[in-house]
Amino acid sequence: MKKVLSLVLAVLMVAGAVAVFASCGKKEETKTLKLGFDAEYPPYGYLDTETNTYKGFDLDFAKEVCKEIGYDLELIPIDWDGKDLELNSGNIDCIWSGFTIQGRENDYEWTVAYSDSSIVVLTKADSGIGAIADLAGKVVTVQKESSGQNALDKDAELVATFKNGKYELCADYTAAFNDLTAGAVDAVVIDIGVANSLIEGKTGYVILTEALAVEQYGVGFKKGNTELCKLVSDAMVKLADKANEIAKVYGLEDSIKIAK
Repeated sequence: MKKVLSLVLAVLMVAGAVAVFASCGKKEETKTLKLGFDAEYPPYGYLDTETNTYKGFDLDFAKEVCKEIGYDLELIPIDWDGKDLELNSGNIDCIWSGFTIQGRENDYEWTVAYSDSSIVVLTKADSGIGAIADLAGKVVTVQKESSGQNALDKDAELVATFKNGKYELCADYTAAFNDLTAGAVDAVVIDIGVANSLIEGKTGYVILTEALAVEQYGVGFKKGNTELCKLVSDAMVKLADKANEIAKVYGLEDSIKIAK
């Protein structure tokens, strides 16, 4: 009897040990939000050359949102004109990079709008351009596939007045600003937050007070990905006060607005 009991106990001990090792070996699944962003889009997302890290309002706010929903955050710089390919292929879960809702309402699953912005004209102070009408005969550039390009495409009459009756396209707004500085272009059609960031601490540049368009930013998810979109959107609303705190760091306190 004692031998039988000892055998049973031995079997139970082995089974318990196997269960413990199996439990220890099993890793808890970690969920990750793969965020696609334009790395040349200050102050929303850009590479800080001093620290060699990505920073910006969108990225900082996304970190807080991921903490709230229990997700890890993976930052994935993308070519802006390839954003839809990245999203539809599953390389990224969302586009979070000063992404304009207007004109794209039915193309993505959208979170709550979090920023009010305007499309404006950035030029040199000595360019002789004081109003939009003064762009006649001038070389005007805009980022490819941007909301600025959308605004120009809606105003064919204005574009027809530009030099050669068309606008130039650039890969990103940092390149556009460099072209403006070098005199390769006369004006840049750009989001006001980005324009303010690019000329911060610099002299010799002006932003026209007359806006080409008014827009709102949101986070865009692939059509059908409603569950993750809602999870992120609800967290954004909950963290509206935190968003306002982060906005002050990047000079966006007048732009960031999340309806509670």
